Amino acid sequence: MDNKQWFREAKFGMMVHWGLYSLLGGEWKGERMEEIGEWAQQYFRIPLSEYKKLAQAFNPVFFDAEEWVLTAKAAGMKYIVFTSKHHDGFAMFHSSVSKYNIADMTPFGRDPVEELAKACKKHGLRLGLYYSQDLDWEHPHGGGYRHGKVWCGGKAYLTNNWDYPNDKEKDYSICFREKIVPQVREILTNYGDLCLVWFDVPATLTPGQTDELYSLVKHYQPDCLVNSRIGNGRGDYDSADDNEIPENDAGGRLREAPCTLNDTWGYKSFDNNWKSADKVLELKQRLNSKNINYLLNVGPDALGRIPAPSVKILREVGGRLK
Repeated sequence: MDNKQWFREAKFGMMVHWGLYSLLGGEWKGERMEEIGEWAQQYFRIPLSEYKKLAQAFNPVFFDAEEWVLTAKAAGMKYIVFTSKHHDGFAMFHSSVSKYNIADMTPFGRDPVEELAKACKKHGLRLGLYYSQDLDWEHPHGGGYRHGKVWCGGKAYLTNNWDYPNDKEKDYSICFREKIVPQVREILTNYGDLCLVWFDVPATLTPGQTDELYSLVKHYQPDCLVNSRIGNGRGDYDSADDNEIPENDAGGRLREAPCTLNDTWGYKSFDNNWKSADKVLELKQRLNSKNINYLLNVGPDALGRIPAPSVKILREVGGRLK
C-alpha cells in the first residue's frame, strides 16, 4: 500500500510538540503567557544567551518512546508526527549540521527521534516528522523578517529581532543553505521510512526553495508525503489551519486537521482546558466523515511525560473506539 492510500485510511494520528520550551511551561521571569507554549522564546523575547541555558537543564529522565507509541496505539491512532525542530531552531535529534541539538547540548544526550522510530516500527505505527523550514530563531538569517507582529494575538513577530535586530541585513537563503536543507536531508536519511514530513509557517521561502525542499524529500523517500505548509501551493495533502474543523468534504484531496487536546501545543503547566473524550470522539467522527484525518496533539513536559489528563482522555477514547 502506498502512503497516499495509507494516509486516506489512517484517519487518526498523534502530534507531539516537545522541546526546550517544555521546560518553561509557559512562564518566564514572573509572567505567564496567554498564548501557545512553544512560542515562549518569541513571546517573552528571550535572548539566545539565556534560552540556550535551558539545554543545560533539559534531562527528560522519564522519556519512554515505547510508552508514547503505546499510548497512541491504544487510542486508535495510526501515526505519530513529532517536532524534530520547531521555530526556536533547537533540533530534537542528533544533528551533525548544528550543535544546537538535544544530543550534543543537554545532559540527556540521547536522540528521541531514533528511539521513536524504533518504537513505531516495533509496534506498527508510522512516523512522521515536523520540521520548521522557514522560521528559525537561532540562526541569524532565519525567516519571517518581512512580517510585523502577526502571531500570538499580534504580540509576537515571526523572526528573532531582539538578538538579530536588523531585518534588512537578513538573507533567508543563507539559513536555507546552511541549516534547513542539510537538516532535512538528515531526518530523511537517518531514521528509516517516514510516512510524511510536516512543514510549517511558510513565510519567506521562494517557490524555487519550496520546490527544492519538496524534491529533496522525494529524492530520498519517494513515497513520503509532504503537507501543504511547505508553502507556495505545493504539497501532497492539505493541512487545515490550527484547530480548524473544516465544514466541507475533502473530496478526493488528502486532508488533515491538526488540533490540540487543550489550548496549547507545547506544554503549559497551567493550561487545563482539556477536551473531554466525548468531544474528541465527536470531532473525530465529524472530520473522518468528511474524509479528513484528525491529528491530535499532546505536549509532553520537560521530564518526557505526556500529561496525565491527556493520557486519561486518550485511554477513554481508545476504549470506546474498540
